[in-house]
Amino acid sequence: MTEHLTRRTLGSLAAVAALTVSLLGAGAVHAPEARAAACTGTTGVTVVVDFTAVGGGIQTGCAPGDPASGLAALTGAGFSYTFHPRYPGFVCTINALPTTCTNPTGSAYWSYWHAQHGGPWSYSSLGAASYNPAPGDVEGWAFGAGAQPGITAP
Repeated sequence: MTEHLTRRTLGSLAAVAALTVSLLGAGAVHAPEARAAACTGTTGVTVVVDFTAVGGGIQTGCAPGDPASGLAALTGAGFSYTFHPRYPGFVCTINALPTTCTNPTGSAYWSYWHAQHGGPWSYSSLGAASYNPAPGDVEGWAFGAGAQPGITAP
């Protein structure tokens, strides 16, 4: 009887794993539930994602601690992302938006920004995988033609 239960349990675990993989999708990086507020002081990195151009609003999250990169801050703040299949390292979607991954153009891509709390946005000269934000920094993302996020850095 123990062998039957063990096989049954292993079969159930395999089914759950297969379902999880199919739901998550290949190449996607998923994050924990978003923390819907800016970080306080130097408790982490605040992340602002402006979904306005893709039919959403502006969301803010906190990546606690000292994330090692802009991508780690993005996921640490509760956002998921995928890379463009033909351009490795180029963020194509955030939280599955836009719904179709298009080739990056001057009018349609996720632009990446940095700021201090309350300060002006500056366009990142590095990709999010190469940039190491410090605790207390604010990271910004906006979809479109390179416009900065639509709010002042919180």
